[in-house]
Amino acid sequence: MNRAAAPASLRARLLTPLLLATLLVWGMAGVVSYLKARHEAGELLDGQLAQSSKLLMAQAEHEMEDLAEVTALVEEVVDRVDHPYEQPLEFQIWGADGRLLLKSNDAPSVPLSRADGYSDIRHAGKPWRMFSIWSPDHRFQVQVAEPLAGREQVALDVAMQVGLPIILVLPLIALVIFWAVRHALRPMEELAGTVATRTVTNLTPLQTEGLPREVLSLATALNRLLERLYHALDSERRFTADAAHELRTPLAAIQIQAQVALASQKEEGRAHALEQVLAGTRRATRLVEQLLRLARLDPLAGLPATQPIELAALARLVVEDLHLGSQAERLQVEVMDNASVAGDPDLLRVALRNLLDNALRYSPPGSRITLGASLENGAPRLWVDDNGPGVAKEELPRLTERFYRGSEVTQGGSGLGLAIAARIAQLHGARLILENRVEGGLRAMLTWRVA
Repeated sequence: MNRAAAPASLRARLLTPLLLATLLVWGMAGVVSYLKARHEAGELLDGQLAQSSKLLMAQAEHEMEDLAEVTALVEEVVDRVDHPYEQPLEFQIWGADGRLLLKSNDAPSVPLSRADGYSDIRHAGKPWRMFSIWSPDHRFQVQVAEPLAGREQVALDVAMQVGLPIILVLPLIALVIFWAVRHALRPMEELAGTVATRTVTNLTPLQTEGLPREVLSLATALNRLLERLYHALDSERRFTADAAHELRTPLAAIQIQAQVALASQKEEGRAHALEQVLAGTRRATRLVEQLLRLARLDPLAGLPATQPIELAALARLVVEDLHLGSQAERLQVEVMDNASVAGDPDLLRVALRNLLDNALRYSPPGSRITLGASLENGAPRLWVDDNGPGVAKEELPRLTERFYRGSEVTQGGSGLGLAIAARIAQLHGARLILENRVEGGLRAMLTWRVA
């Protein structure tokens, strides 16, 4: 059975790279310190090697007549080690004629090297550093050598002297980093704790005072989310209350008419009551359909799929779908431009049917209703004009509110048709505009933004 890996904590994501980076930096610093110490130790010991060669030359020049005495004196000095960093020396003094004049006990009888100045050689199977110098009169040559192993030890000792405090201080640095990360994440942990204790009934904004900038942006985003949730829940509560109220009226009427039909002794009264039952049932059915349609539209953030739609063809198709019988001749389709949009044709047909249904319901019998498609400054438009009484100017902005039917409305209706049309327009990147016509009546228009 596979188990999902536990998500890494933010603290671990911060501490791991910080500690690794610190170790890497200190490691590089240790390597650089060692290389620098090795270089400086080499320079210093090279200087001492040259100094030893020159002192040996000066002594040999002064005591050239008695080489045995010089040899004994030099070997005594060379063999005596008074300091841990003193290195054993090997030396040779050669005459200009190539004759070996003087050497240390362990030095070979052949030249250590033919090179002048500094050179690296192998002596007794080990690497040595040698310095060779001729006397000013070129009468003899002095060669002095010391093992390289001692130099490495000196460099390592110096590097350790520098690196040891660094190594000792690393745990303290790790503790400081851990404390700093924990302190920096504390506002986020407190924010998470505050959010965790919230209930669905507590959607008040989170306190943002004193929060760091990064946590502030998260808290601000959460506050926006809480505000949206509050409005969504409030809208749902109002929607549920309004829906219950709207459904109560036709259901109560159906119940009353059914009781009348049962109690009626006359066939005519019973038939009239049953017709009212059917009318109430149709009204309740339409209301439920509208409520279900809104319930499906509300959660959508956008259209899952779109296709090109010609608005003129859509308008003609909606007119054909209505099956209005004698009222069909009241409708006319006016196409001014061949406008096309991208969207969901089924949803746009629903929106257009709602606009037509609204126009037919509130227009005088026999009046003309125009359904049109056009372009205005490149923006597609789909509109419905009626010859009804129009709407008071202050009520126009409220016509798309759910269950709002206006103060002058006397015809039946759920008050959801325009709200659904407005929501469908929003999903299509358009908007529903309602305005009174100069010649009388109302214009309901879907208008798209210019891309």
